Amino acid sequence: MRGSANLCSMLAVRPRKTPRTPLLRVRRQCLVCEARTIAEEDADTFSIGEPCPHCGAPTERLEILSRRIVAAQRNPSAAALGRLGGLKGGPARAAALSAERRRAIASAAARKRWARRRKES
Repeated sequence: MRGSANLCSMLAVRPRKTPRTPLLRVRRQCLVCEARTIAEEDADTFSIGEPCPHCGAPTERLEILSRRIVAAQRNPSAAALGRLGGLKGGPARAAALSAERRRAIASAAARKRWARRRKES
């Protein structure tokens, strides 16, 4: 039982980080009508490509005005699927546990709670 208490500390579990994407604020110029615009785009956008709002021709990136990093948007479909798996996992694990193992987990949790209370007082 004591060996399993150190299992969590032995596992190299890192907290999940929110994915981040760099955004650029750039000045673009149309290759045909030479209209200039300021736009925000991903850092991996090609320097030539974004269509001109006036004539629809490709534009060219003239300069990068600023950079910033924003949190990436999560895919709601993927999040829903992950949540479904999480909702099923707990009850399935509890059903698979024997009564002896459930009792051992519960007593270990109670010992942790009481140890924390003793430290606080």
